[in-house]
Amino acid sequence: MSTDNASQPIKPLRIAVLVSGSGSNLQVLINAMQAGALPIEIVGVISNREDAYALTRAKDANIPVAVLSHVASGKRMGIKTFETHANEQLIAWQPDLIVLAGFMRVLSGSFIDNAPASMINLHPSLLPVYKGLDTHKRVIQAGERRHGCSIHKVTAELDAGQVLTQAVLNVDINDTAESLQSRVQKLEHQLLPWTILLLAKNILSLEANNTSSQTETYLPKLPLQLLIDG
Repeated sequence: MSTDNASQPIKPLRIAVLVSGSGSNLQVLINAMQAGALPIEIVGVISNREDAYALTRAKDANIPVAVLSHVASGKRMGIKTFETHANEQLIAWQPDLIVLAGFMRVLSGSFIDNAPASMINLHPSLLPVYKGLDTHKRVIQAGERRHGCSIHKVTAELDAGQVLTQAVLNVDINDTAESLQSRVQKLEHQLLPWTILLLAKNILSLEANNTSSQTETYLPKLPLQLLIDG
């Protein structure tokens, strides 16, 4: 009797999330995991800020957390110390994927290269343009007609890794930096789970060729674009 591989359940992708702020994208992943809408298991959350509301979201969902904000003396933890403790925690959790979702520290190339899993980052612009901070303000100042968000593989160079997916919107003449931020965040909440689903199903790969061998013949060139909004 033959087995239909397509009907076989997908093994949950073990995900660790690094956060610095409110964690709205983390909450989207938690909701999708709890609803069975995404084949993932969030194995832990690391924050470099002890006041990040993302920690509350994780604790409410019974997800292990690690707060790496200050050393025992009360001094803010330096990046090398943070990376040492974060790497130890990630090795203990053994994730399949590390997601930077609103994580606001720049990680070293050594940490990225030696992490136990590949990393992806959610960035609020249509990379490769507008790397770094204050993207919404800069987009308005430049008079851009399109804006959005990107998910890319994390490399040693800031916001420069292979872009996997993007969500796009049209900039309205009345948009402010604040309204654009709100609109882009709504796209982020759709783009992140969609991208992780593609990774879980091996439609997207973080290997050098960026697409699985089964899908290279029909997938469009990266980045894949999720939607165009008004």
